[in-house]
Amino acid sequence: MVFPTDPQTLATRLARARVLVVGDVMLDRYWFGDVSRISPEAPVPVAKIGKTDQRAGGAANVARNVASLGGQAALLSVTGNDEAADVLDGLMRQDGVAAHLVRDSEIATTVKLRVVARNQQLIRLDFEEMPHREILDSVKDQYRALLPEYDVVILSDYGKGGLLHVASMIEWARQAGKPVLIDPKGDDYEKYAGATLLTPNRAELKEVVGSWRSEAELTEKAQHLRRHLELEALLLTRSEEGMTLFGGSEIVNRPTRAQEVYDVSGAGDTVIASMGLGLAAGFSLPEAMHIANTAAGVVVAKLGTAVCSFDELTAALEKE
Repeated sequence: MVFPTDPQTLATRLARARVLVVGDVMLDRYWFGDVSRISPEAPVPVAKIGKTDQRAGGAANVARNVASLGGQAALLSVTGNDEAADVLDGLMRQDGVAAHLVRDSEIATTVKLRVVARNQQLIRLDFEEMPHREILDSVKDQYRALLPEYDVVILSDYGKGGLLHVASMIEWARQAGKPVLIDPKGDDYEKYAGATLLTPNRAELKEVVGSWRSEAELTEKAQHLRRHLELEALLLTRSEEGMTLFGGSEIVNRPTRAQEVYDVSGAGDTVIASMGLGLAAGFSLPEAMHIANTAAGVVVAKLGTAVCSFDELTAALEKE
């Protein structure tokens, strides 16, 4: 497929596109160091930390991908009322995302701390708590207020409790005529019924439909799930095998665009952000998939929860 726009036209279309991202956010912290000895206290490596970094993760990374590609992004989520929430808020402003962070003073903001030495992750420490129902009810009200201002909704489910009202959010988006895309989590997809698009990876899809032994069996299971949940399409991300879009009238395969895979963490965020932005800009699902596949090929060559910029996207598209 030849992409139908030149860079300037693409930039103009993406700049007008408005995407509302709702879901679980987290702060990804990285401590980079070097290991040259084993601890005398226990048989573990000692990492001498030389540099630290922090990045917005989860739904926040989806929103920053939308903004990085040149779209208008807003983020609605729950955080604690703490230093990590302040950092997330600052990162969102820095990335040009309109952040609506509802603070729950009784919980801590989800933080994932990774210690990395010689490009290898030594350990990851997670800090997380479930938000309270009263706070989630206020998120629901804010969602309804924000909905008319955006073209597309992305619901980013990381299983942290922020999408308690996901079924209602899908229904309200449908009533408003807004496409709703979901990055799913867990083995219960019934709550996602009626969405426009789901974007599971291979492991996530297997958790729901079971394994498959052939492409034909995969197609049968994916299409059965799509019809059962009344989805417009299902996009399966397949790592080194690229991605497949299962629609009502066609199945589209795209080979992977990655030249060198460095880190796949966050690639799913880039895929759904690009799909949502593409639809908000008026592209078809296969065209949006073309953008998503290209952007994902850029981010997997980077470390951690990275984003694809508009310039990187157009450079990659021009190589075709």
